[in-house]
Amino acid sequence: MLGPPATERTTAISIDGLAVAFTSRRTTVTALEGVTLDVRERELLSILGPSGSGKSTLLRVIADLIPASAGRVAVLGGTPASARRARAIGFVFQHAELLPWRTAIDNVKLPLQVGRRRAKAASGGEQADPRELLELVGLGDRADAYPRQLSGGMRQRVAIARALVTRPRVLLMDEPFGALDEITREAMNRELLRIWRETGTTIVFVTHSISEAVFLSQRIAVLTPQPGRLAGTLPVDLPADRRPEIRDTPEFVAVAAQARALLEGGARR
Repeated sequence: MLGPPATERTTAISIDGLAVAFTSRRTTVTALEGVTLDVRERELLSILGPSGSGKSTLLRVIADLIPASAGRVAVLGGTPASARRARAIGFVFQHAELLPWRTAIDNVKLPLQVGRRRAKAASGGEQADPRELLELVGLGDRADAYPRQLSGGMRQRVAIARALVTRPRVLLMDEPFGALDEITREAMNRELLRIWRETGTTIVFVTHSISEAVFLSQRIAVLTPQPGRLAGTLPVDLPADRRPEIRDTPEFVAVAAQARALLEGGARR
């Protein structure tokens, strides 16, 4: 397992009684209600839940993209806004959202060029080398390729490199592999674990796939259908070196069954 035992790690993200409601002229929709959860430093935690359970909403509150309606969220001991201003949070969306007129290397450089002075001041000048990041995600030889020349999996690798270029301590990933075919998705899962081990970044990964959550995670947090409440958390006590064949082991199947039970129990609440 990467780093010190989980019990010895400090808390990277603290969520206490979080509620999020969206109000229009005619109605109010509660996306999240009473969510309390801690994410430990250098942990890879998956948020698992059905569509409409508020998984993406939870990430966006942590990233300071939308406000909480009630409760408290702390990131690295401060507010989400302070972590965002310090460029301590990276975000990978479901679709890569690369600029089509920029090469892979120029897409990775983009966060360093937007608000350049403020970014450098906030980070203390510590920024990753874009070419080294492309090497890290296995695209060192495609630096000058445009998005149209890259496969879906390659584009998501560029998006991950871009999210890491400011050396964030927290990486939020919103179903980043959901649109990929199964073979590419499994390959990206293995790549993400390698990147996580090499960078030591705290990762919160949103998915609706039980198998993906079990394969990637140290812990799984399960949300109920709308409004999203925390149905429970589940430790994933599997070897750190997770190869594709681990999915066929009794241990993996047992954890997946526990996750499914939490999902089904939450759906009946």
